[in-house]
Amino acid sequence: MKFYQKIIKKPWTYVVGGIILAILNIILFWFSGKTWRITSGFLYWGMGILEKFGLEHSNWYYFNVYGNELTKGKTFFNNEYTILNLAVILGALIAALLASEFKWKKIKSKKQLVFALLGGILMGYGSRLSFGCNIGAYFSAIPSFSLHGWVYAIFMFVGAWIGCKLLFKFLL
Repeated sequence: MKFYQKIIKKPWTYVVGGIILAILNIILFWFSGKTWRITSGFLYWGMGILEKFGLEHSNWYYFNVYGNELTKGKTFFNNEYTILNLAVILGALIAALLASEFKWKKIKSKKQLVFALLGGILMGYGSRLSFGCNIGAYFSAIPSFSLHGWVYAIFMFVGAWIGCKLLFKFLL
């Protein structure tokens, strides 16, 4: 019971969490040869859904310039990014359940719903413009000594500061 209380129930320090994430990122790169990227998987899911509706993406500017990076034999739903995204979602669910932190929350107002949807859309759009979210553009970039990771970090913190100011002014 002491193990459960210490390891599962109580929150870990940021240092412990950071070390574990770094080790998992190294293991991922070692075995797959790919860095941890979240939004690429969501891009492929969206393209897979659009493809099911009959939309042809091969002539779109994004895919003509950047390609789709899927290895031979992979599809929009059958690829390593889908496995990673599902593992992150499932791991977060398991962690929340084990720590008794999982809750269904009622949406307080239509205003909150609109802001949440608008924020999600802007985050998704911004992550594709920057070719990655905070995982690919920050977490995988800075350890590999990429300058764009540091630029991303500066603007991420500036954006978070502005977002907090807007949140407190208009929603709280």
